[in-house]
Amino acid sequence: MFRLAVSNLAQNKARLLISVGGTGLALTLVLFFGAVFTGATGRLTVYIDRAGADVWVSQAGVRTMHMSASALPATATGEVKAVPGVEEAVPILYAEDMLEAGGNQFVVYVFGVPADAPMGGPWRIADGSAVIRPGETIIDHAIAARAGVSVGDRITVLGQEMKVVGLTSGASSLVSSVTFVTMDDFARVRGGGSVISFVLVKVAPGESPGAVAARIARDVDGVTVQTRGEFATQERKLINDMSADLINIMNTAGYLTGLAVVVLTVYIATIARRKEYGVLKAIGVRNRRLYQVVVLQALMSVATGFVAGLGLTLLLTIVIPQFDELLVLSLSAGAVLRVAAISTVLAGVAALLPARQIAGLEPVAIIRRR
Repeated sequence: MFRLAVSNLAQNKARLLISVGGTGLALTLVLFFGAVFTGATGRLTVYIDRAGADVWVSQAGVRTMHMSASALPATATGEVKAVPGVEEAVPILYAEDMLEAGGNQFVVYVFGVPADAPMGGPWRIADGSAVIRPGETIIDHAIAARAGVSVGDRITVLGQEMKVVGLTSGASSLVSSVTFVTMDDFARVRGGGSVISFVLVKVAPGESPGAVAARIARDVDGVTVQTRGEFATQERKLINDMSADLINIMNTAGYLTGLAVVVLTVYIATIARRKEYGVLKAIGVRNRRLYQVVVLQALMSVATGFVAGLGLTLLLTIVIPQFDELLVLSLSAGAVLRVAAISTVLAGVAALLPARQIAGLEPVAIIRRR
């Protein structure tokens, strides 16, 4: 049956190319929009993922960074540091603000970090220094490129003019960017020297982040304690719930459009081969076997198109960020498997609908309809 399906499928190479090409481009559209969504939401949690903290301590009831305000007494850092299993405890200040540079404004997440902090600061420097002094700031180079700003230029952060001393890499997305200032500058501008936003915790070697988090929650009053994974999960859930609505709509529209094209392509390709199926019926192929051949051909066509679409999408995830780093593309294994499963089911259904009509006709009638 497999050999029969392959030989029948390859009889008309132009038709096969159109079928596979149409399916491949449609699935590329589906995978591409999924990669845009995954990349955008992934970058929104990049600070949590890359700050270096094993455990995050926030104000009681605060489980996310975005759309939340966490305020802890500065004494919380010492209380957390005293908990068994804690190797380092670093306080940070955080706020969402507007960065003004080159006549443009950008939404940024500003982090005030203590001098010489072992974590919480920039993790990858593309240009300049990773050390921030009073009156200085570090911004992402993608934002700097858009604003025409270089190391040594002056920009406005937190309403204050500051000198750019370093440019980070990989800290921007379509909707936001990460910016660093000294904790003293942040506290002076916001007038909150006795208040911090979060405490970042590095656990001692051999300790479990979950176990240390439980101890902190038990020993320190008025806090919510989460491991890095838990904090990032809560953040992604919030983003998905409120989700960059426009990105979500685009993703859904692209998904439905792409799958509709797959169904239509398979349906038309099956109808176009009705003469071949008529010949199969004429030589005694039973309807059950005919169904198997039709579905197998559809699945082979979609599988080939899927591989081509996946390859093209992977290429786009490499090429596009070279031209615009703010547009981050990321393919998750779950998204790929989901698209593969749904397109396979839809292809089988799309092939069976015309196959059922063909199976009910006499071979001569099928050939004459050609």
